[in-house]
Amino acid sequence: MSAIYAATIFVVAYALIASDRVNTTLVALAGATAMFFLPMINSDEVFYSRATGIDWDVIFLLLGMMIIVSVVRQTGVFDYVAIWSAKRAKGSPLRIMVLLVLVTAFGSAFLDNVTTVLLIAPVTLLVCERLAVSAAPFLMVEAFAANIGGAATLVGDPTTIIIGTGAKLSFISFLVHMAPAVVIILGALLALLPRMFPGAFTADAERVADVMSLDEGEAIQNRRLLIQCGIVLVAVFAGFVAHKEIHMEPSLVAMTGAGILIVMSGLTREFYLSSVEWETLLFFAGLFIMVGALVKTGVINALAHLASHATHGNAWLTTMLILGVSFLFSGFVNNVPYAAAMTPIVAEFASSIHDHTNQGVLWWALLLGTVLGGNLTAVGASANIVVAGIAQRAGTPISFWDFTRKGAIVTGTSLVLSVGYLWVRYFVLG
Repeated sequence: MSAIYAATIFVVAYALIASDRVNTTLVALAGATAMFFLPMINSDEVFYSRATGIDWDVIFLLLGMMIIVSVVRQTGVFDYVAIWSAKRAKGSPLRIMVLLVLVTAFGSAFLDNVTTVLLIAPVTLLVCERLAVSAAPFLMVEAFAANIGGAATLVGDPTTIIIGTGAKLSFISFLVHMAPAVVIILGALLALLPRMFPGAFTADAERVADVMSLDEGEAIQNRRLLIQCGIVLVAVFAGFVAHKEIHMEPSLVAMTGAGILIVMSGLTREFYLSSVEWETLLFFAGLFIMVGALVKTGVINALAHLASHATHGNAWLTTMLILGVSFLFSGFVNNVPYAAAMTPIVAEFASSIHDHTNQGVLWWALLLGTVLGGNLTAVGASANIVVAGIAQRAGTPISFWDFTRKGAIVTGTSLVLSVGYLWVRYFVLG
């Protein structure tokens, strides 16, 4: 009975979020409160359990990077990069979008994708403001690119860290198997841009001329602070890559970097907290609690085990099942808790495969489906939620259905290309 209650609350909350008529943070917190008071989950499971509770690593990673971005913003470097990129693209919105997509995807592969969009979004808003074009299409595409790029490496996405650690995958093995698929899908995204956003790439000639006449060097307001930020950011990014070796989770690395910058900059609270999206952090917390209740009551595991019986140990059928289910579930449930729930299940799937040479493909199917499936809706991936929060705060809101309409195109294309990639590489070429 508790599983039915948990599923009902989640479905109702999701429907309200999708309606765009109620504040999404309020809905997430109300759903979490309902789960807590029924009760289907207790305080220990909410605050301390890694399986069913709030993922504090994600929350504090976001908070730390938001504080860092707040401090970096005071240097004027975002204005500098915005003007520089617009001038290099000759003021063409399409060329600027392509440039930002490539930078976002590359950055997401070696940082994590949430950090990357937090750094790129302020630049995007400034470019769009200078050219008087809507920032919403740019921010949506950057979320897509961040999720695609984040699939390339072990540290590119919270879900790749969860699955990669659970499957004991090395950084190099991960890169060799995932990067080719990411390059193919990223190329498809670039080809789709003009058709996905018709009419979004027209800029006023006078605005373009004004941008081309600007001197980006004049945008830098505090060179000393910029140097300090650069040193701390390099150290933070190095910490992200080497977090296992230094025994520090990325969240602690980000919070340490934020603390150092606060002290070094001497900024007051109103400045170093200026870019913190408190509503986004609360939305994450509520969503984690709701999905945690689904995990605790066995809803997710029951669905996964039910599906597993249909494959009878066939490697190709199991691969397609994991890929398809992961694309679908990650688009609607949020892929971070989904990855945590599915990792032990896929380990069981792998042991049941009759063809032992193809057991590894199940992990690549799970990774492609979980990371890329997150592009389907505005709540499917952490980067999407962050981008939606930034857009809302900047006065260019992205509705749930606007994101989903574009996300469905990207996700459908990614699914088709993923099927082809897995078939050719692991079943044709072996």
